Amino acid sequence: MNSQNVLDYANNNTIFMVWNLKKDVSLNDSFKKLCSLLINLNNSANTRFPDCKASVVMGIGYEAWLWLNLSKPLPKELVSFEPIAGSKHTAVATSGDLHFHIRSKEFSFCIDTAAAISAVLSGIGESIEEIHGFRYWDSRSILGFVDGTENPHGSDREFFGIIGDEDSLYKGGSYLFVQKYLHDLNAWKSLPVEEQEKVIGRSKADDIEMSDDEKPSNSHSALANVGDDLKIVRDNMPFGSMSTNEMGTYFIAYASTFTTIQKMLTNMFVGSPIGNYDRILDFSTAKTGTLFFVPTFDMLDQFAE
Repeated sequence: MNSQNVLDYANNNTIFMVWNLKKDVSLNDSFKKLCSLLINLNNSANTRFPDCKASVVMGIGYEAWLWLNLSKPLPKELVSFEPIAGSKHTAVATSGDLHFHIRSKEFSFCIDTAAAISAVLSGIGESIEEIHGFRYWDSRSILGFVDGTENPHGSDREFFGIIGDEDSLYKGGSYLFVQKYLHDLNAWKSLPVEEQEKVIGRSKADDIEMSDDEKPSNSHSALANVGDDLKIVRDNMPFGSMSTNEMGTYFIAYASTFTTIQKMLTNMFVGSPIGNYDRILDFSTAKTGTLFFVPTFDMLDQFAE
C-alpha cells in the first residue's frame, strides 16, 4: 500500500482548505488533473524540501465520491456525517466535497501548494473554508494546554490511522474527520488555572494527566479518550485573530475506522453517562463537522488516468 502522508506529525505551518464542487460543470478532466497534481506536489516536496516535512493530503467526501463516480463499492464507513446532538451542545454537520491538509516547516510551501490546488479547482469548485494554522509553543492549543498527548506513536500510529485488511479494497486509505472550533477566550481566561485543569483533566504547565481519583468525569481527557484499543491520529492546529478574539482550534483526525471518532464525539456531546457532556464545550463551539475518505497514492494515480 502507498498511503498518503496521514501519519506525519503536525508541523509548524498548516493550511486547511475545504472545497465544494459545482454540479453544473464537467468535472472529469479537472479532477484527473487535480489527482496528478497531488502526487506531483508530494514528490516535489520530498525532493526539494527533504528537511521541511512538507506534504499535502486530500480527502474526498461522500457526496463527491458519488458525483465523481469513483470506485464502488464505497469505503465501508464513508457516509454523509450526521449531527450528534446532546442536551446542550451539538456536533454540527456541514458540507464539504474535498479537503486539503497542507503542512510544512516553511510557510512558503503551504502558500504555493494552496495556490496550485486553487488554480485547478477555481473553475469547477468553490472554496468554503481556508484556515491557516500555526504551531503554538510546544504543540499547545490556544487554550494553553498541550494538544494531542494521547496520540499513538510507532507501529500503533499506523494501526489506528490506516485501514487494514478489514476493508481490503481500500487498504492503506484512511478516514478523515474535521471540525472547526471557536473558543470563548474571555470566559476561559476568567477561570483560575486550577479550574481550567479540571476542565481538561491535565496540569497546564507540565501536561501531567490527573489520576482517576481526582479527574472530573466530565473533563475533556476523560470523555475524549475512549480507550487504549480505540485511538485516532490527531493533527489539531490553533488559528485565528487575537484582535477580534476569534481564536479557535481546527480539529483534524485520521482513523482506520470512523466508528471510533463517532464514539468519541458521542461521549463529548451527548455525555457518558447521558448528560455528562465534555465541559470544554462550554468554552468551545463546533462550527463545522465533515467526514472524508483519504485514498492511497495508488488510487489517486488510478483516478488520474
